[in-house]
Amino acid sequence: MSNKIKHYLGDKDVQLILGTLLRIGVLVSTAIVIIGGVVFLSTQKNQTVSFQNFNPEQANFSSVAKIFTGLKAMDGLAIIQFGVLLLIFTPIARVVFSIFSFLMEKDYMYVVIGIIVLCVIITSLYLDIAH
Repeated sequence: MSNKIKHYLGDKDVQLILGTLLRIGVLVSTAIVIIGGVVFLSTQKNQTVSFQNFNPEQANFSSVAKIFTGLKAMDGLAIIQFGVLLLIFTPIARVVFSIFSFLMEKDYMYVVIGIIVLCVIITSLYLDIAH
């Protein structure tokens, strides 16, 4: 007979992992935005910027596919947008990890709540709902 004791992650371990996930996500996305800013400024240094007219419809990187296309070309704006995208997905990753931690604890009520929160976030991102 085996005397192995199943070891699940404790609440303190989960909180440590979630905190580390958030810190790393913010640091990595910040570093990517700074790198994108440096690339953008180094490639656009001779152009004059006009702030008189703002047309958000003419934005080049308004979709994830366009951002990845711009990343392949090493476009500074695409790199900045990718960093912002990572910053947006960091708390989403936290919600996903929380759902799995509640599943491991067999706390199904919080699993359902986490899934509802995740569905609301994904729906609002997909439908481009702004408040």
